[in-house]
Amino acid sequence: MQSFELLRAADPSAAIAAASRSATAQQGASVRFLAGGTTLVDLMKLGVEAPHLLVDINRLPLDGIGRAADGGLRIGATARNSDLAHDPIVKAEYAALSQAILSGASTQLRNAATTAGNLLQRTRCLYFRDTATPCNKREPGSGCSAIDGANRMLAILGTSEHCIASNPSDMAVAMLAYDAMVHIQGPQGERQVAIADFFLLPGDTPDRENVLQPGDLVTHVTLPPPEVGARAAYLKLRDRVSYEFALVSAAVSVTMAEGRMASVRFALGGVGTRPWRVPAAEASLIGQPPGEAAFRQAADLALAGARPQSQNGFKIELARRCLVHALNQVTR
Repeated sequence: MQSFELLRAADPSAAIAAASRSATAQQGASVRFLAGGTTLVDLMKLGVEAPHLLVDINRLPLDGIGRAADGGLRIGATARNSDLAHDPIVKAEYAALSQAILSGASTQLRNAATTAGNLLQRTRCLYFRDTATPCNKREPGSGCSAIDGANRMLAILGTSEHCIASNPSDMAVAMLAYDAMVHIQGPQGERQVAIADFFLLPGDTPDRENVLQPGDLVTHVTLPPPEVGARAAYLKLRDRVSYEFALVSAAVSVTMAEGRMASVRFALGGVGTRPWRVPAAEASLIGQPPGEAAFRQAADLALAGARPQSQNGFKIELARRCLVHALNQVTR
């Protein structure tokens, strides 16, 4: 691990100012905010990340979980994953989010990992994590080793000729299905970004994974008020039962009225370069009675444009079955 400077910030404004000032003064050097460090520290040990400054935000008052002013949920950036998954409001009103978090990592990691850190965790593509191999995400312009290499776990949606790395987050998939809003404070002030717009497709700049600019700090995430009568679930398919990333996952939320689907939200994980949601696929189910044929049609719409690689073509049918099964679960 390369040497770095550690700064403990007194408040969010001081953290942002320090990160922005350092990034400006040392062009080409990186600054990272440190909370749980469950991904960042690993990448630093591997030499994938080499920030010259870590700004410790653990002492900042950003760990609260509670009602938002509109009746929704406000989740602090440093709220630990375990606390969020077991929060009574989350378990009762945002069940897919609780289930998604509990399906990831281990108890020890969930006790340390944070909300913002989970959103910002980087791909588990083995070439990204191996500095001896070319990777456009790690070193732009060097090439994508995964396209002609080991790509079984990687994306089939949102890929480009420069990158096929899949997004690893379970939590983000559920938050996408719940229309989460990411709140950001930075050198230019405060702004909020819908989670659907927070993650970027790789295109020809796979090293840019989200909309954050130098000095930007995620302060909290909000979820809208829960839909009355909604039933939700998170289904994760993986190679082993625990401590494993998704081959395919689905977060779904459905409300029923007179035997027909009145509202439908779903997002897919494990298949996209970012958490994947297709509003047209959800809309195809509105007003329909639940059933296998309708669910499969919606799945086909969600998976339209999939571009499987040499080893992950099975993900198309696996994702279809995953979504159909999850929708069956919540509409029985």
